[in-house]
Amino acid sequence: MLQLVQNVGTQAAVLQRTEGAATLGLRFSQGRPRLFRLHQQGACKIRLPKPLADDAIDAILINTSGGLTGGDRLRWSIELEPRTRAVVTTQACEKYYRSIGGTVDVGTHIGLGDDTALAWVPQESILFDGSSLTRRLDADIAENARFLAVESVIFGRRAMGETVRRAFLSDRWRVRRNGQLLHAEDLKLSGDVDTLLSRASVAGGATAIATVLVTFPDCGELLPSLRDLLDSSSGASHVETGAGDKIVVRIAAPTGFLLRRRLIPILDLSCRAVAGRNQQLPKIWTM
Repeated sequence: MLQLVQNVGTQAAVLQRTEGAATLGLRFSQGRPRLFRLHQQGACKIRLPKPLADDAIDAILINTSGGLTGGDRLRWSIELEPRTRAVVTTQACEKYYRSIGGTVDVGTHIGLGDDTALAWVPQESILFDGSSLTRRLDADIAENARFLAVESVIFGRRAMGETVRRAFLSDRWRVRRNGQLLHAEDLKLSGDVDTLLSRASVAGGATAIATVLVTFPDCGELLPSLRDLLDSSSGASHVETGAGDKIVVRIAAPTGFLLRRRLIPILDLSCRAVAGRNQQLPKIWTM
């Protein structure tokens, strides 16, 4: 466990902090996908809720601490060897509570070999007032790998009367295909988040946002079907780069409930396109 020192009057209180790391490695062997590496440390756990079969493997990431705050640190690593398919999600929405010092540090690394497919579909992150989060997603994927990734953030649950006045969020993506940079973005919000989100150039008053990335050869053919699922507050673009094709979807919604309602059909369609036409979005994502 990490420790954070806080001064209380003339005394220094040592606060216990969460630390965890987990690695999942999958390979295709003897006609079926198999688990070849599973490492779990601290608060990070991984569960495989159904038997390994010829279809994509479902994996559930679990943070046993029940929520994160300043000074906590988690590391996730997913590795797929050639011909393996997987769908990875989280047990629940991750909650980031008010920080009294320090920043939550969450890092995810993904490695995809030849002819692999991964749907990285963690559930939403819920930020509370005063929270502080730094999050990084780094993916290195083979030339013919298929990849779906989503990250979504809810700034306070409106149904619970929550409003995020002040917070810090740094969200960094780096996706490389065959060693070349395919997708890079950095989202940073700091200070008066409520006012920032109200600006038309930021979120237009939305309190829940999501980014979806889909990349595989000829993924542009999926764009019309995705756009049919979007409303006027969302958008999708197909981009051809030197590293390959990608589709980027941006979604903004006034509440977390509406964000999920808009996300589910998009993720379900994308999951089937990436991991196989019979591969459904994990049942844990249902409304």
